[in-house]
Amino acid sequence: MLGTIVNSVAIIVGAILGVIMRKGIKDEYKNTIMDGIALSVIVIGIMGAIKSENIILVIASIVIGAIIGEKIGIENKLNNLGEKLQGSFAKGDSNFTKGFVTASLIYCIGAMAIIGSLESGIAGNHETLFAKSILDGISAIIFASTLGIGVAFSAIPVFIYQGSITLLSNSIKDFLTPEVITEMSAL
Repeated sequence: MLGTIVNSVAIIVGAILGVIMRKGIKDEYKNTIMDGIALSVIVIGIMGAIKSENIILVIASIVIGAIIGEKIGIENKLNNLGEKLQGSFAKGDSNFTKGFVTASLIYCIGAMAIIGSLESGIAGNHETLFAKSILDGISAIIFASTLGIGVAFSAIPVFIYQGSITLLSNSIKDFLTPEVITEMSAL
């Protein structure tokens, strides 16, 4: 769970710094930093996809995941939770829910959250989640400088999501062959 805890703390610390530095970060710096983070994520994604031996499985998994996400209404549920949190913690902040939902979706979607949590639970290897923590912490500064403290609360779904995968990974580790993990990391 260490990787998940570090990732959640990085988001909270980054968001607090972003709120404090709100006026001090010029838009051109925000844009350049976010472009750099996006490029890093693309490179990590390409590296994972290159390892895949079954690109059709990757495409099908993405499509099926999108359909399931729409069917169960993940975004609507996050919006509802964000509005409840806003009512309790930030009544005057109109960007609270947007910051919470945007950051939650960005931080929970992707191979780094899944593979990093699996590696953390199965082998005690937190390296992927530590790298994700750096990316998420930096992006939290930028997001919170624009969207406010709601970004910090995205650490809650990140902790629940990654923590659940980490804890459940021991139950499924016998089914996770290196080939299965390679295909999962391609997503």
